[in-house]
Amino acid sequence: MLVAAAVCPCPPLLVPEVATGAAHELDAARTACADAVGLLAASRPDRLYVVGAAPEGGHGVYPAGSAGSFAGFGVDVSVRLGEGPDADRALPASLAVGAWLLDRAGWADAPIEGLAVEETATPDVCAGLGRGLADSAGRVALLVMGDGSACRTVKAPGYLDERAEGFDAAAGRALGTADTVALLAMDTELAYELKAAGRAPWQVLAGAAEGAGLDGRLLFEDAPYGVGYFVAAWS
Repeated sequence: MLVAAAVCPCPPLLVPEVATGAAHELDAARTACADAVGLLAASRPDRLYVVGAAPEGGHGVYPAGSAGSFAGFGVDVSVRLGEGPDADRALPASLAVGAWLLDRAGWADAPIEGLAVEETATPDVCAGLGRGLADSAGRVALLVMGDGSACRTVKAPGYLDERAEGFDAAAGRALGTADTVALLAMDTELAYELKAAGRAPWQVLAGAAEGAGLDGRLLFEDAPYGVGYFVAAWS
């Protein structure tokens, strides 16, 4: 059963070494993420799953011990998803950022496993994955990594799209109130067009939280660099 969840953005820029001189610009987001992860620890889970989006071919389960690196972003920083033997596949960026957040928090409260979801996965598939996670242990917690639209300004990765602000506002309301119905009803085509990588992971969360009676709080909401970032805590 799902007992707690933290929703965090997943830009590698959260890692100060990646952001270099601009690291301070995401200080508030890092603080909110640390608070959300702290609430996960307080829930005393039996198992923690880190859920994020992955490009085609990178989806699937990542066992404890899976490693990732930010070398592709120009820095020699490596991370590991909990303790375990070396795994065959490197973590996708979303799970690597999640592993960095957990390492930063000194996570040692429960076994960890990663789940990367294809960005094109349907809501039904995502919800089914979430239900499976929730049923896997008596007390399950999720760290859900995903961004909103990437089209909030002309300098955003996806350029300016006037639909982006409304999409992000609706996502923020749903995440901040633990509204599983609204999350599962998100327009998948619109999310894809707005490059909202969080859509699939958020719908995994919605499936896991069905019937759990969790309340939500939005701890952070902003759109630096024209990308929607949210931090929420469900408990």
